[in-house]
Amino acid sequence: MEIIRVSNLDIGYGRTVILRGLNFSIDKGRITVVIGESGSGKTSLMKTFIGLMPPLAGEMVLAGERIDFDSQRSLEKLYLRIGVLYQTGALLNSLTLYENVALPIRIHHREWPKAKEAEIVRTMLGRVGLRDCETKYPFALSGGMRKRAALARAMVLEPDLIFCDEPSSGLDPITSAGLDELLLDLKTSLGVTFVVVTHELRSMARIADRVLVIRGETILYDGEYADLPRSDDPYIRAFFLRKVDNDH
Repeated sequence: MEIIRVSNLDIGYGRTVILRGLNFSIDKGRITVVIGESGSGKTSLMKTFIGLMPPLAGEMVLAGERIDFDSQRSLEKLYLRIGVLYQTGALLNSLTLYENVALPIRIHHREWPKAKEAEIVRTMLGRVGLRDCETKYPFALSGGMRKRAALARAMVLEPDLIFCDEPSSGLDPITSAGLDELLLDLKTSLGVTFVVVTHELRSMARIADRVLVIRGETILYDGEYADLPRSDDPYIRAFFLRKVDNDH
């Protein structure tokens, strides 16, 4: 079952088109990895997904509802249905982990009782292994713990799907692998849908159900990760599969 569908989507700045004529869908309850070389347009696609960069043409449909990028009401509904794990984590150092995770609730659901807020925030911190860290500040934590806290914040409103922008960026291999395992656990135990934008082939090999490969203003490959070895595209075989195979 699809959760997002994009049709004839052009993405760019002004008259400069970065990605052209995109047509694909994102499946519910799975991990879709978007991968490509630096400068291929991964970040621009991510910005469009989360409402920060209106498309030049085409449309995006989330859970059966078309997103109107010119309508503040439509964008606000989008923000309630998605969560974002930013590359840097984007936690506020002046707030405790509890306060950081509670921030979306306090912005979008000010009417919620404090007891309900506390239950949800502590549950989310527990799911990412940080239940005992709620009074700590981000600057006192490791990079991996900050990413986990940012993931808890992305999940706190129980969105339809969560976008992760280079989640392994800045992490050592062991911590990166641990974060991958956390995403897999959340997908399996809670049915969370993830779209992960990355350039890390090892991470892709661990977590991907489906892969979108961006190259030359378009989607070069859109399919199951398990089917990649059967690709006869020379770019896929020369640049992509060999690196994955070597990592194993």
